[in-house]
Amino acid sequence: METVFRFPQRELPVSAETDLLVAGGGPAGIAAAIAAARNGMKVLILEQRGFLGGMGTVSLVPAFCPYTDHEKPVVRGIGLELLEQMKRNCPADYRQNYGSVLDWVPIDAEVLKRVYDDAVLQSGAQILFHTMVIDVIRSKDKSCIEGVVIANKSGCSVVKCQYVIDATGDGDIAAKAGAPFLKGGEKGELQPGTMCYLLARTDKKRFLQYLKDSGDNFQIHAAVTKAQQNGDLPEGRKEVSGFAWLADDLVGVNFGHIFGVDGTKAEDLTRGAIEGRKLVGIQVEFLRKYVPGFENAHVIATGEQLGIRETRRIQGDYVLQAEDFLEMRSFPDDIARNAYFIDVHMATSKENIRIHHLPDGQSHGVPYRCLLPKGVDNLWVPGRAASSDRVVQGSLRVMPNCFAMGQAAGTAAALAAGAGGCTSREVDVPRLQQTLVEQGAWLGEAHENGKVRV
Repeated sequence: METVFRFPQRELPVSAETDLLVAGGGPAGIAAAIAAARNGMKVLILEQRGFLGGMGTVSLVPAFCPYTDHEKPVVRGIGLELLEQMKRNCPADYRQNYGSVLDWVPIDAEVLKRVYDDAVLQSGAQILFHTMVIDVIRSKDKSCIEGVVIANKSGCSVVKCQYVIDATGDGDIAAKAGAPFLKGGEKGELQPGTMCYLLARTDKKRFLQYLKDSGDNFQIHAAVTKAQQNGDLPEGRKEVSGFAWLADDLVGVNFGHIFGVDGTKAEDLTRGAIEGRKLVGIQVEFLRKYVPGFENAHVIATGEQLGIRETRRIQGDYVLQAEDFLEMRSFPDDIARNAYFIDVHMATSKENIRIHHLPDGQSHGVPYRCLLPKGVDNLWVPGRAASSDRVVQGSLRVMPNCFAMGQAAGTAAALAAGAGGCTSREVDVPRLQQTLVEQGAWLGEAHENGKVRV
């Protein structure tokens, strides 16, 4: 049987021309599109689903990871603005519970979809849903991307662009452009995925009373262990990763793992979705049987896609290292700060999760160079696929950090365009830093008030 089919050469129509093409509508892409548009660029953001939001809406990840270092917000700017906008659009009881909270804020996915739509469109950026990039068009010397080939219900076409931001989370555009990358650990192992879900007909007060009376912790370690011993849950993680209570009778759940899924492969994502939904059924039966407050729990939604923690990491001009995290280093070209703990989930059910926290009030810098894939001069890669080692990726990958890196990438693209079309590596980094701070980002005490203190 032939393994290759050659299409006859054909011409594709140009469906759009834009200054900046943003591929991927998760937090990194949203912030990038908003930042670039607010700074004067013509922006088109592409998203393969019918809504923005990435893991928080597609996969129903139930809560935002912390925005703070336990003393102050580290992620500010567009990311914090969108968090607060979601809160303002939620019901009164939600606002009462979480109005002043910045860490582990529960996500109302339907509210968040509308917030993202409005914010991106109000910035002046354009959105195209139900669309994937299937190829890139490189310049003759291969140093730049001059356009992308897209596919959707309208057919295949070309979008011409001056700059590109790869916010796919998987480094899809960078990989298609020939940029080097790594994937997973030394043996190719990847962190597992999780099928998150939303439960109705729950009783928060009864659940909290159970915790108080039993001495079990919020992650119900004791109940999970007992159920595993009784054969009512599969072996693996000994606790629920998180309950995010949207209301007293409505809770988002992040629980358990699906192993051996490579999020860059459709076959793996398919298997993960099927196994994930099956596991949700088992988990809900466990909750009904073992955990007071969940006796009548009813699944009202599972993630459209398995939640993915790890795939590609680009090899950028700088690779952020574990030592940078542990020593809380700052860099001359910092464009974001990170205080989230290292959180590397085991690749098999027999291994342990690696966790390391920074001291309260401390963070480390994220250099601009981490967004620049080697070999391509008009492409930025913010978010989960940014240039880091595997350990740091376990910290850098979360949604607040993706907002911060995305805002930096979008702002950098606007500065590059405003400087006569310079490359990503020719961007005036001090001016980028000053612009970010003036527009609400926080780069550490040395950059407060928009000026770098030496």
